[in-house]
Amino acid sequence: MKREFEMNIVGELNYFLGLQVKQRKDRIFISQEKYAKNLVKRFGLDSRKHTSTPMSSSAKRSIDAAGVDIDPTLYRSMIGSFLYLTISRPEIAFSVRVCVRFQAAPKESHLTVVKRIIPYINGTSDYGIWYSKDSNECLARYLDAD
Repeated sequence: MKREFEMNIVGELNYFLGLQVKQRKDRIFISQEKYAKNLVKRFGLDSRKHTSTPMSSSAKRSIDAAGVDIDPTLYRSMIGSFLYLTISRPEIAFSVRVCVRFQAAPKESHLTVVKRIIPYINGTSDYGIWYSKDSNECLARYLDAD
């Protein structure tokens, strides 16, 4: 980064634009654990039981014309928070993209799908991505950053 940007070296990079960075000799781990925990608290779903997947296979993935309208502000806020989290959490990207499609006129059924993503994030807040310095390999959803 020093070659591309003007910067002062004040030590090892640990936190940058909401990303937590753990550097090792041969790899770098990037996560958003702090952001994920704050997101769960922000939407008040930290007491819900953790889920093993971000989206149920029976989730409503279509327009729900007969459904009950909800406040789109809350829905869009949740989706925006998830989109930022996909930087280090590619495994939630599909679920988030499915939910993005209904931002214009979200229904109660769509909000239920979005609210399922939060307990998954709560149970997997320490997930992130390992980048190897020697190759193009990376591991998603790696648990142990140490």
